[in-house]
Amino acid sequence: MKRTISIIAVLAIGAAVVWYSTRAEAESTMEYRFVEVTRGNLESVVASTGSIGAVKTVQVGTQVSGIINQIYVDFNDPVREGQIIARIDTTLLASSVRDAQANLRRAEAQFVFNKAEYDRIAELFEKEFTTEVALNQAKFNLDNAQAGLETARIQLERQQRNLGYATIYSPIDGVVVERNVDEGQTVAASLSAPQLFLIANDLGQLEILVNVDEADIGLIEPGQSARFTVQAYSDDVFQGAVRQVRLQSTVESNVVTYTVVVDVDNSDGKLLPGMTATVDFLVDSAEDVFMVPNAALRFRPTESMMAVLQERFQAMREQRQAAGDTTQADQRGARGRPGAAGGAAAGGAPAGGAQVGGGGFPGAGAFGGRNSNAAMLWYVDESGALQIARARTGITDGSSTEIIGRDITDGMKIIAGVTEVVSEGGFQNPFSSNNDSGGNRFSRGGGF
Repeated sequence: MKRTISIIAVLAIGAAVVWYSTRAEAESTMEYRFVEVTRGNLESVVASTGSIGAVKTVQVGTQVSGIINQIYVDFNDPVREGQIIARIDTTLLASSVRDAQANLRRAEAQFVFNKAEYDRIAELFEKEFTTEVALNQAKFNLDNAQAGLETARIQLERQQRNLGYATIYSPIDGVVVERNVDEGQTVAASLSAPQLFLIANDLGQLEILVNVDEADIGLIEPGQSARFTVQAYSDDVFQGAVRQVRLQSTVESNVVTYTVVVDVDNSDGKLLPGMTATVDFLVDSAEDVFMVPNAALRFRPTESMMAVLQERFQAMREQRQAAGDTTQADQRGARGRPGAAGGAAAGGAPAGGAQVGGGGFPGAGAFGGRNSNAAMLWYVDESGALQIARARTGITDGSSTEIIGRDITDGMKIIAGVTEVVSEGGFQNPFSSNNDSGGNRFSRGGGF
């Protein structure tokens, strides 16, 4: 019985060894996803949103209270400076003017009387027929009458001015953007004047107030070009220029933004105040450069890919060392002969002209290796071998990035993702109930 159990255990162990050995020998294939290197123009921009408005707007209000009697303009009506646009009922205001006029006449009569009384007492004082006290009293009454006369004149002028405020004029040339009152409506001018109309000076010249994040505000400066789109004309791209970067910041939800003012030409009248604009500030541009989708720059190779390159570079290193030993032997045998130095230099180059840099990777350190703009691009050459190309990155538009490298060509296929397929060749785990001999798939990509 014990012998039978031992035989079964030995067979099980043997089966396991065979299964693991065959699994280790399983073939592994790579399925790559490629992106293409293209040549073209690239722009680096800062994107944000803002609201379109008139460069100059005036809120027309009223300084007097009353009932709106007449309105002469409506929405979108053009107006000229000094044009009458509304009137307030003048019944009470006219009564106040008449009352002020009556007070003025009263004050004038009082002044005339006090002036005559003063002259009379002054003449008697010169003849010593009255006292100095009476003279001073007459002088006091005359001064009060004169002050009352000036007050009455001021009151009349004020009431006449209020009566004039009942007629509302346009302060500028422009277009009526808002009308906030109707005829018969009562307006009350208390602490703040109510807004009756909003007039835009010139809709042929507009501005966009754009909120730019503090991380990008350093890239914006006056005179910088900007382009924008609006939802009403999604296929049209409009142009503008930065006029001002305002110093005042705005904090909302712990996000700090600054207001950038962009001037816009609206001579065709397509843009309207209040539209939301998606603005791109042009930071940098490059023409006729190689560029690649950012997925290729985010790609990270699998361990199998790294192992393939390590084996290839190890073979290249051994070949170079062997070639170097042969060259040294030839140099020792040919010492003293002309041209020996040139032969040694020629013999030191690796086979096939391959240049192997530090770390065992070709071209390592070609651009410094530690620069933040250094990139390693993975591709498959014409023979189907996995290769890498060193490059420098330039500007980016968020989806594609400029690349610079001596091995970069137009139309080059760069690896952006990989799916590793491990085929078990029909061998199965003898201890597994899952009869799946189709293989295992491991996928790694760069942004897909």
